Amino acid sequence: MIEYLESIDLAIVQMVNGWNTPFLDELMWIVSGRITWIPLYIFLIYLAIKQSGWKLGLLFVGGVALSVVLADFISTQCMKEVIQRYRPSHNLAIRDHLHYYQLGWGDYYIGGKFGFVSSHAANFFAIAIFSISFLINFKQWIAPLLIFIAVLVSFSRIYLGVHYFSDVFVGALVGIGISLLVYHFIFLKFHQRIKPA
Repeated sequence: MIEYLESIDLAIVQMVNGWNTPFLDELMWIVSGRITWIPLYIFLIYLAIKQSGWKLGLLFVGGVALSVVLADFISTQCMKEVIQRYRPSHNLAIRDHLHYYQLGWGDYYIGGKFGFVSSHAANFFAIAIFSISFLINFKQWIAPLLIFIAVLVSFSRIYLGVHYFSDVFVGALVGIGISLLVYHFIFLKFHQRIKPA
């Protein structure tokens, strides 16, 4: 069973990575960059303040930050470093058959050694689910937008050859689970003590 799932992972990463073009290389590199999404974070803070006032808006920022810190810590320290599953780009069986993004100084981006699970997927899904849970006034359109972005970022990691599908899938589950726990068991307790401004 494990070998079968492994074969699916190998097939997916080679297929998606094989779609490479110069345009998609640049696009997916930008999508994968954390700095790229700073305007989105600012926009989400703006929506939170617009919906609930400054006090709850700041509490929202704290809740998102806590969700991301926990998701990142669990995905990196508790999973990557413990499970130690090589990324596709470090897998001797396929690494020479993958296409990698060329960095400005002539080197190639291949990520760190271990890839299970994807911190990008965990972090972006944590942001998405926490934000969707809080921004109820904008949920109708913000939910599909944030889910799309989280999926796109996760896809970019497979495209770049640094993660398998299972890396981003489980990473997404980690992010979703952490953000829901933070929202329901920590955030809402503080939320009840603060009156909207």
